[in-house]
Amino acid sequence: MRYSELASIYEALEKTSKRLEKTFIISKLFKKTKEEDIDKIVLLIQGKLFPLWNETKLGVSDRLVIKAISVATGISPAKIEEEWKKLGDLGLVAEKLVTKKSQATLFSKELTTEKVFNNLRKLPTLEGAGSVDQKIKIIAELLSSAKPLEARYVVRTVLEDLRVGVGSGSIRDALVWAFFDKKVRVHYDEKEKTISPDNREEYNKLVDAVQHGFDLKADYGEVARMILKKGEKAFGELTLESGSPINVMLYQKAKDLKEAFERVGKPCALEYKYDGFRMQIHKKGNIIKIFTRRLDEVTKQFPEVIEYVKKFVNAKEFILDSEAVGFNPKTGKYLPFQAMSQRIKRKYDIDKMAKDFPVEVNVFDIMSYHGKNLLKEPFNKRRKILEKIITPHKKKLVLAKQIITDDLKKAQIFYKEALKVGEEGVMAKNLEGIYKPGSRVGYGVKVKPVMESLDLVIVGAEWGTGKRSGWLTSYVLACRKGDKFLEIGKVGTGIKELEEQGVSFKELTMKLNPLIISEEGKTVRIKPEIIIEVKYEEIQKSPTYDSGYALRFPRFVRLREDKALSDVSDISLVEDLYKGQK
Repeated sequence: MRYSELASIYEALEKTSKRLEKTFIISKLFKKTKEEDIDKIVLLIQGKLFPLWNETKLGVSDRLVIKAISVATGISPAKIEEEWKKLGDLGLVAEKLVTKKSQATLFSKELTTEKVFNNLRKLPTLEGAGSVDQKIKIIAELLSSAKPLEARYVVRTVLEDLRVGVGSGSIRDALVWAFFDKKVRVHYDEKEKTISPDNREEYNKLVDAVQHGFDLKADYGEVARMILKKGEKAFGELTLESGSPINVMLYQKAKDLKEAFERVGKPCALEYKYDGFRMQIHKKGNIIKIFTRRLDEVTKQFPEVIEYVKKFVNAKEFILDSEAVGFNPKTGKYLPFQAMSQRIKRKYDIDKMAKDFPVEVNVFDIMSYHGKNLLKEPFNKRRKILEKIITPHKKKLVLAKQIITDDLKKAQIFYKEALKVGEEGVMAKNLEGIYKPGSRVGYGVKVKPVMESLDLVIVGAEWGTGKRSGWLTSYVLACRKGDKFLEIGKVGTGIKELEEQGVSFKELTMKLNPLIISEEGKTVRIKPEIIIEVKYEEIQKSPTYDSGYALRFPRFVRLREDKALSDVSDISLVEDLYKGQK
């Protein structure tokens, strides 16, 4: 496929904010894509070069892209920076400047999607002496062959900031529209921007099947390739496999234990809700892999967990769901999540980190055992398998503490015990509940004593003054609505002046500075990437922010580096909490 075709699709997606229209545009692209290209196209349409579970980053800075544009166009880096300040987007800068590139480069080959995809995937493999020059050369080669519109999206893909607003829901639905159109007969009204499948029941069934395939593989590219090759038979062949991470099951919040019983049924299992981070553990033979909630592989960062799994889990093949909780090695006291989050991204001094910040793994579910898929098995059966294969060892690897009861008084005693030892609360689980990846479906709920906090993404900030001079402060927060982010307030409270006191302005500034999209005076716009947990006193209606709401007295709680943009709190949750506080 010519890259110009894909660039035209990007432009069409960028011009509309309507999710259904985006889905229709993507489905037309998928329909004309060949089997050998479909996995690449599915990734590229999301601005990605690697599947969700693959933690490989291109690692290309704005400065390196400026040098590549300079090499491709013959225009000085200083002039490119001037344009960048005006336009606030290096993609638009590249689009504007490649029209002025020297005559010598005008006879280059036409770009294909395969060429762009393969060249850019080389970037993370280049290391050591001369690697920066090699990266510049690869990007410059693509820009030298690129038409103006192509240059816009080559640069944005390199910077992992495509800006076309395509979410996983649009990809999923577009696959159904594209490859099962004869079965569901989808009609799209271009004027009204509405969808109406003739066979709604079949349509919903296929959407669920594609979603399930993605939950098992965490890669719509692989799902698309299998569908193109096998049709509906693909859904039977997209299987659970140790070593390939799946989307974990998520849980809704119940306001109290009485409501928890009503939602999951009696009797139910009650378990401690740990203040740690989700850890998905895979074993197949001698190979053990560890993934976070957002499917980043962190096997190397947790060597002690590998040893625990070898010693205390008696099975050759499995996929476990667990929560890793940090503790102080001197006092044995459990630590809050924030104290442990630094281990997730640590690449160096790993053994020292493991010694200074050890974790206890609390296993609470199993999705696969000896190659058998357990997702459809009832929870009480899955728990029995865990009890059979795990030899608990305190402060290393244990089973989540659990009771089974239908008695509200016993449940309240268990709940108070959990809070007393420093846990966040309890989980209530339906004993017959299946494991449904990626869903908040009512098979389990969480009960916590405090008002629901929100996970929000930082989309703006201001440069500080006085003792905060040189730091980004007053962070603009946004919740999620589909593929968009809506502002809901600002936070500056809860962040520390000094690093040893906790998460500091300096640390947040270092994380946010490379993500600045534009600057006007002291105000900056920031690429949505850094997610934080926020508590507040109240949610209020507000005309100031485009969400329609504002947080009263918001307070920073912690960084959520274990969460992806899809985990940012949805506007529907904000609305529910607003209504609930009345």
